[in-house]
Amino acid sequence: MKTLVIVTGPTASGKTGLAIDIAESLDTEIVSADSRQIYRGIPIGTAVPSADELARVRHHFIETLPLDSYYSAARYEEEALTVLGEIWRKRDIAVMCGGSMMYIDAVTRGIDQLPTISDEVRERVRMLYEQSGIEGLRDTLAGIDPVMMERIDPSNHRRLMHAIEITLEAGIPCSRLLTGQAKERPFRIVKLAIGHTREALFDRINRRVDAMIEAGLEAEAARVYPQRHLNALNTVGYKELFAVMDGVMTRDIAIPRIAKNTRVYAKKQLLWLSKDPTVNYIDPSMADMAGEALRIINTSLME
Repeated sequence: MKTLVIVTGPTASGKTGLAIDIAESLDTEIVSADSRQIYRGIPIGTAVPSADELARVRHHFIETLPLDSYYSAARYEEEALTVLGEIWRKRDIAVMCGGSMMYIDAVTRGIDQLPTISDEVRERVRMLYEQSGIEGLRDTLAGIDPVMMERIDPSNHRRLMHAIEITLEAGIPCSRLLTGQAKERPFRIVKLAIGHTREALFDRINRRVDAMIEAGLEAEAARVYPQRHLNALNTVGYKELFAVMDGVMTRDIAIPRIAKNTRVYAKKQLLWLSKDPTVNYIDPSMADMAGEALRIINTSLME
């Protein structure tokens, strides 16, 4: 049976380095599971692997799409499984690395088949949000799919918009399409994460934000500012710097806010992970984390 080794965990936890060490040791390739690194032109803010790291191991789904491309977890499921199949034709083990939990779930559990959203429907819902705000989204979804309205966060406009898009495109309520049933996969899955304490993780996040600023994140954000309406840029780091450029936030407030909002995002990732009993945590104080990861992988292969 083929094996998928998943190196996951919160942002700034050291996933990339560990995944590269593992893939290099196993002479295999890495499939990225990062919903922002897939876009071109924003390598600093999305912490894209360095040129040296990319040269060590072949990566897939890194900077492959323009910023204005629409992408979804459903499309990722299909494309990632295809790439994994290609890797497994040559090797028995593939490595996946990323913290976009929906992407990882899409590959490991599968997601329900949802319709591809047309440009017409997407524009229609976008105009609804622009003209009526989040209240208009809530009222619309409550009218066409009250069950879904009860399930999702009423303050998350992107979730509201997507539920409306699916319902309009499919012609039936989104809630009827979401079964939540896991698909059986014909491969073994080994999940790994680095088990930092929360204090240590937050310190890593703060230092990473400082490093991004020093590396030129502000200039990168300024370069893509004309495209700030795109979903690919609706993410921590860019949103705060766009606010500075719009004159509604000072730089002295924005940079600490980036760190704070990144820590909030990390908490959500940690909560998601806490619900998955299959994750194997590696002690970050170990001198050879890759060696411990390989031990866990080999043990799993013998079970």
